[in-house]
Amino acid sequence: MKKLLLSTAIICLNANAIADTSDQQWHDTVTISKEGAHCVDDPNCFNRYHPMIPAVATAKPGDEIVFHTRDALDSDLQLDSIADDLAAVDLNLVHPMTGPVYIEGAQRGDVLAITLLDIEPDQYGYTVIVPGFGFLRDIYTEPYLVNWRTSRTHAESDQMPGVRVPYEAFMGSVGVLPGETEVDIWLKRETELAAMKGVALPPEPIGALPTDVCGPEAPHKDKCLRTIPPRENGGNMDVQQMQIGTTLLLPCFIDGCGLFVGDVHYAQGDGEVSGTAIEMGAVVRLTTQVRKGLGETIKGPEVEGGAQIKAIEPSQFYQTIGYPLKTAGEVPAPMQYLESEKIANLENLSEDLTLAARDALIKMIDYIQREYGLSAEQAYIIASVAVDLRVGQVVDVPNYVVTAVLNEDVFIKPSER
Repeated sequence: MKKLLLSTAIICLNANAIADTSDQQWHDTVTISKEGAHCVDDPNCFNRYHPMIPAVATAKPGDEIVFHTRDALDSDLQLDSIADDLAAVDLNLVHPMTGPVYIEGAQRGDVLAITLLDIEPDQYGYTVIVPGFGFLRDIYTEPYLVNWRTSRTHAESDQMPGVRVPYEAFMGSVGVLPGETEVDIWLKRETELAAMKGVALPPEPIGALPTDVCGPEAPHKDKCLRTIPPRENGGNMDVQQMQIGTTLLLPCFIDGCGLFVGDVHYAQGDGEVSGTAIEMGAVVRLTTQVRKGLGETIKGPEVEGGAQIKAIEPSQFYQTIGYPLKTAGEVPAPMQYLESEKIANLENLSEDLTLAARDALIKMIDYIQREYGLSAEQAYIIASVAVDLRVGQVVDVPNYVVTAVLNEDVFIKPSER
């Protein structure tokens, strides 16, 4: 009889009990999913900036927002892809962004604080050399592709034997939509730069999404900004220190801010010198807060962080030192728009960080080739995903210093193979 009563009591307790802690929730989760194979098939995806792009979801400050993102090229690349497949890549489709999301209570003039909670990587990523793009585009003129198998711990590739790149994911692109004032200001300054033969990408309606806002027949086709350059709204900043746990501050230019995420990087060196990191799609989780009125003082992206920078520092490194030196008669690609005879004839430029970075990078690529037996293209890819360009000093005229720091942890030791 006692056994029967005890069994009955246990059954009653189980019937009335709360299952476990997973039943307890204190915030909502807002998920922006992917639909279709590409951005053009997806109502939650866009690839231009304009204030008239409508929000696809609404979230409250404190909600967890989940973005399902696409790779930077919106590509059909796969693990068995080859360099010839890069010919099918349409750069008009760069970058597919997930969103935008309307943040309740946020107004123009506020600051949106975005804290990155987690990044779940896809199982595939890629790094490419695209002709005409990248820091050394005048040296590396042929297409090249490395396919990576990615996980929560590291990335490996058949095209990069003996290399294991640690998981250090971040949002390559994250930002808010500009207002009409910002569109006009940014277009003006970029148009003026283009008129002086500087590199500036004008609005391009072909391939622009959403079609009804930015496409060839759309009312704003001449004012929808490209996503390649970062601006005061954030966007394609490619700053690897914005790791999980950091908080990005962005001024809001429209009510609701228009938050978006895309172009997630599995890993990247400071500089992203080949033009790409380890590019991938991902699931990004973040939360937001609104800091009222701070847009008066915070005019562009700023970041709050803790020990994240320490966590991505190498345990073993090799460093090259670069000065603003070049060969007489040479005009490096970033300086060609200046059309200066002085630049062509000089071997030493004054206070030039771009040339110093180029010098350090070329020396580093030489080191990787001779030390690890990699080809020039492989070494350039390694530099893009695992070499940090850093400013040494900007006072010792004329030779400012930029260093290139290689994370030698990416090379698998014989004992680990």
